[in-house]
Amino acid sequence: MELLTMKELLETGVHFGHRTQRWNPKMKKYIFMERKGIHIIDLETTQELFEETYDFLLDQVRKGAEILFVGTKRQVQNIIEKQGKRCGAHYVNHRWLGGTLTNFDTIRDSVNRMIKLEQMSKDGTFDQLPNKEVVKLRRELKKKKRNYDGIRDMDTPPDILYVIDPETEKIAVHEARILGIPVIAITDTNCDPDLVDYPIPGNDDAIKATRLLTSRLADAVIEGREGADRSSEQPEASEEEVEEEEEVESTEAELEEEKTEEEQVESDIEETEEVSEEEGELEEQQEVEQADEIESEEEVSEEVEEEEVEEEEEADMSDEPAEPEVEETAT
Repeated sequence: MELLTMKELLETGVHFGHRTQRWNPKMKKYIFMERKGIHIIDLETTQELFEETYDFLLDQVRKGAEILFVGTKRQVQNIIEKQGKRCGAHYVNHRWLGGTLTNFDTIRDSVNRMIKLEQMSKDGTFDQLPNKEVVKLRRELKKKKRNYDGIRDMDTPPDILYVIDPETEKIAVHEARILGIPVIAITDTNCDPDLVDYPIPGNDDAIKATRLLTSRLADAVIEGREGADRSSEQPEASEEEVEEEEEVESTEAELEEEKTEEEQVESDIEETEEVSEEEGELEEQQEVEQADEIESEEEVSEEVEEEEVEEEEEADMSDEPAEPEVEETAT
């Protein structure tokens, strides 16, 4: 089964690149053609590279690797946040702060500061401080949440970096290369694929295209973590889950029975129709035979009547008296 079908790629516009004036010559091997001043990306190559990337990501996540999603362009911010939360990955979707990877200890201190401010806001500490200071602290908390909320649980630098548009996120890509972190990226025709370990040629500006590719990579993360969970000790299923499975099985059995009954009824109806058709044909045949018999009887009766009439005529002729012979007298 294909991870990405050609129909999905075409419908979401993954094949649309940038204008020919803005292209990077290193992307030439991923370009199919030029049309109306726009480069068209070769989707067959995109499918092949995506499958390779999917397998790599799946294998690494099963081994316990952590991935960081990065996309700070306005049109992809919600996609990065939603898919990151869905698969349990870390994410940065507003601003990449320099040193997020190479100066991770300082970034971690800022994250701890954010967590502390959140705790102060919940336990009522803000209520005991002057209003001016509270306003200042809330402003600081809001800013830190915008920048660090997606990496609050990232205790160490990630093992894999996923980027939408490496040209926009070139600082993040540069830091990952310094630390030897593999980079997965959606590379448009204006990007440098040599800076990326696993490029996925495609449109990095369209919302539908980036959502499609990011959601499938998030599926790989989910599948990899499920595989890792299966390899460890599996908890026993709860009674509710068992009951739900039993209900599902009983429902499926009922549906199969209903389907079987419907099929039986349909077959009975078909047989009845066939029998009625045969009976109709027999009746028609019998009627035709009866009509033929009646006609033959009528013909026989007519012949008999004719014979009787002829016999009567002959009898009448025999019953008439003979005319007396006149004797000639001699004169």
